[in-house]
Amino acid sequence: MDFSTLQGKTLTKVEQIGEDVLRFECEGGEAYQLYHNQDCCETVVIDDISGDLQDLVGSPILLAEEATSEDDPPGYKHEYQPESQTWTFYKLRTIKGSVDIRWHGSSNGYYSESVYFDAA
Repeated sequence: MDFSTLQGKTLTKVEQIGEDVLRFECEGGEAYQLYHNQDCCETVVIDDISGDLQDLVGSPILLAEEATSEDDPPGYKHEYQPESQTWTFYKLRTIKGSVDIRWHGSSNGYYSESVYFDAA
């Protein structure tokens, strides 16, 4: 499912569940989640959330955008350099504010580093 599905929807609740799940509940009862099912030899987690998730509640989502990169964000320092990595960025905007969610996936190169967006 495409992350832009959230665009135009009004959220009633947003919650982070652990380090690898974000759940979005919408007016009308739909629910979605960003997540990763962890497997051997890889890690995919929410690295940073910039902005207040509560700014996404109660106003229509004006922008819901996803981007990926294998390059580190400017100024980012690793404790160790992974063999393979994927950064996934989610941008959400409402009239009340903006939230940028940064996920980091690392592995030995044979496992998925993807974040998934599906109906919950």
